[in-house]
Amino acid sequence: MAFLSAWYETKMPTEIVDILEKDIAQFDPLLNTSLVRDDIVNKHIRNSKSIWIPTSHWISGWLWYYIQRVNRENFLYDLHTIDGETLQYTQYSVGEFYDWHIDSGLDTCYRPSVYMNSISSYSNENLILQGEYIRKLSFSLQLSGPEDYDGGELQLIDNNNDLFYAPKEKGTLIFFDSRTKHRVRKVKSGLRKSLVGWVIGPRWK
Repeated sequence: MAFLSAWYETKMPTEIVDILEKDIAQFDPLLNTSLVRDDIVNKHIRNSKSIWIPTSHWISGWLWYYIQRVNRENFLYDLHTIDGETLQYTQYSVGEFYDWHIDSGLDTCYRPSVYMNSISSYSNENLILQGEYIRKLSFSLQLSGPEDYDGGELQLIDNNNDLFYAPKEKGTLIFFDSRTKHRVRKVKSGLRKSLVGWVIGPRWK
């Protein structure tokens, strides 16, 4: 497979998307500067605002249906749950962006310090490995339509280094392998809103 992504124009009624957007807007006052990783703020890499929403929110059940469907039809990965049992509500205003990055890779995996001459160390490290989960699928639900902002495109690079633009239509749900390089381009005008998350599963073997 050359390009590890898929999306659904979910045909969710615009009214439902508006209800979702209005419901999530309650979190707007709590929005904080988005982190890159490990509580690090780096506006040269990522400049946006976000807040974590627990998966107890009603939208999670709807998202999980599509996660199961897109995985069955396109990926067939061994999946467990949404990472951290949370969704990330993100806003990009004028001048904000997220530079090229991946959501999962070797630098995000646990590296065991196994000392083969220590039976107890070997056993403990393997117990940790057995319980480890990594991000396998990333997803983004478009809460803003193309008329709401200019710029801010979600771009992905496939295995042939070809550049691709994800759809901007409101209500579109975009999935891609978490190892896929992607970015959100700088917003030129308006406001881009999305709900993103990552689905984890057992470490690749």
